[in-house]
Amino acid sequence: MFQPGKGRVQISEAQIAERIRALGAAIRQDYAGQEPHLVCVLNGAFIFMADLVRAIDLPLTLDFLAVSSYGNAEKSSGEVELIKDLRLPIAGRQVIIVEDIVDTGITLNYLLRLLEARQPASLRVAALLSKPSRRQVEVPIHYLGFEIEDAFVYGYGLDRAQRDRNLPFITSQ
Repeated sequence: MFQPGKGRVQISEAQIAERIRALGAAIRQDYAGQEPHLVCVLNGAFIFMADLVRAIDLPLTLDFLAVSSYGNAEKSSGEVELIKDLRLPIAGRQVIIVEDIVDTGITLNYLLRLLEARQPASLRVAALLSKPSRRQVEVPIHYLGFEIEDAFVYGYGLDRAQRDRNLPFITSQ
């Protein structure tokens, strides 16, 4: 559990909720009359995905995949491993990848190439957080929650050695 003094809150619960409402409105506008298919990148994006889909007032479908480039470390290994693949086909679908954080861009680049090969009608990215100062591979982010400095962050789905995902805010060490 979070203890005062063990980190500082960077993004409050209220700030997150407000930004997700805005992202949901933007997606609703961009996909009016369509049925987007959201793909949640587990594990970190599951809380963001849950709140985001409730903020999109459109018919939609969703699926989940899991990749790893961190393990329990605080920095990416640079190698991406697909742990869980999609259950549903995405060919011809309007796909939005829902990611917790875009750091080096390596993982998202891997996912974009993987999913583009499956021939969706369109492929966009919704990311809660971005650390542009760490980018090694430039990747598009169409719907961005927050740009942050280079710090190890956790809470609101992001973990610290598989802990603290349940915090309602995002904090750093």
